[in-house]
Amino acid sequence: MPSPIVQKLQEEIQALEHELSHALPQELKRARALGDLSENAEYQMAKQRQDYVGARLAQLKKRLADLSLLNMNNIPRDRIALGSKVVLYDLDRDAEIEYKLVTSEEVDVSNGLISTTSPIGRGVMGKKVGDKVKISTPQGAREFEVRSFATLHDQS
Repeated sequence: MPSPIVQKLQEEIQALEHELSHALPQELKRARALGDLSENAEYQMAKQRQDYVGARLAQLKKRLADLSLLNMNNIPRDRIALGSKVVLYDLDRDAEIEYKLVTSEEVDVSNGLISTTSPIGRGVMGKKVGDKVKISTPQGAREFEVRSFATLHDQS
């Protein structure tokens, strides 16, 4: 059974492929029937949507291919990586914060799920307990200390 991320991507791909091969050609045909294409707003909008859907499909298919190459054996066991649950101590605010590093499709900041490509995610990747890291965030520079972490391997 595919992961929820893969399933979500596959569903979006299916919906966009259907739109590209069925709905948009019908819309373009209807718009062409209205006459002069140079001043036909419906035709122009349908063409723009067709371009967007095509580009989004290519992007989603590439992301799906990238995810299929993700090898669990390549995720380190001794340092922070994708899937790690991390407890950080915010030195500036004197507070502990817990995050889980996830793919960009799974991000839910309000529930502590941050992307490995976010400023904090990038900053803690590869770190170990006791490491200190300064991170530039949209709210300004912050300094954290890694208190603990559990990798994907520890959680299974």
